Amino acid sequence: MPIVGFGLWKVNNDTCADTVYNAIKTGYRLFDGACDYGNEKEAGEGFARAFKEGLVKREDLFITSKLWNTFHAKEHVAKLARKQLADYGLEYFDLFLIHFPISLGYVDPAEKYPPGWQQGDKLVQVNVPLQETWGAMEKLVDEGLVKNIGVSNYAGALIIDLLRYARIRPSVLQIEHHPYLQQKDLVKLCNNENIAITAYSSFGPQSYIELGSAFQHAADAQKLFEHPVITSIATAHKKDASQVLLRWATQRNIAVIPKSNNQGRLEQNLKVCDFDLTEEEMKKFDELERGFRLNNPGDYLSPPVYIFA
Repeated sequence: MPIVGFGLWKVNNDTCADTVYNAIKTGYRLFDGACDYGNEKEAGEGFARAFKEGLVKREDLFITSKLWNTFHAKEHVAKLARKQLADYGLEYFDLFLIHFPISLGYVDPAEKYPPGWQQGDKLVQVNVPLQETWGAMEKLVDEGLVKNIGVSNYAGALIIDLLRYARIRPSVLQIEHHPYLQQKDLVKLCNNENIAITAYSSFGPQSYIELGSAFQHAADAQKLFEHPVITSIATAHKKDASQVLLRWATQRNIAVIPKSNNQGRLEQNLKVCDFDLTEEEMKKFDELERGFRLNNPGDYLSPPVYIFA
């Protein structure tokens, strides 16, 4: 898995195909998508165009997607994976993740897709153990639909529990990770267990400001791009603040998946392994830890109406 990739979260449908194609042309080889992003067909069109023009072969790309919460039951996992592969126009995923450790009531894709969190004004949780879901994920590997499986938004205790019964160990954990939320104990656990880490929201609050009032706490936080610790390090290395933030992660072997529609930024984000932060600079990041979580699964479990099925 490449250490720097392109994230498909919040990539608009009308520009997604061109964005993916251009990212490939720029040099990106890791792409991180999900059912919930609602742009898999369009991303697939971008891949198909790149394949047709000979820019890359399928085996040159590392494509990740995710199992949504409403498909955790064992009878739904493979059906959803096959639908997603068909949407992308692919025969296999390089990596398939359980998006959240939260099982919600099944929603037929013919009725609503992507399903989202709520069914109407209700949030329906169901009794599907994560062990059942993982067993179905392992079968995807057995059938050749995916090459690797992993999890996203899992806490340390859930990782330890998963390792107790996993026949195929998780290859990757994807987590929110930025200087305001460093999750050091979780990172250490994964390093000890040889589980690779992919960081999302590497730029912290910046990723959420555009999402509106639900993320007002993001708008109120100091932007990492403007933080004096980050800007001073960027100046010292003659780099952009975004490159420093990404290098802080990649220098510790944590993969990153930023996105950008700006060509200059797209190229910048890809060039974050050609310089090293000093030990002293790395330690300065420790001062930025705030335990500031922007994507908290618990926040989604408090809608106006809540039922348990």
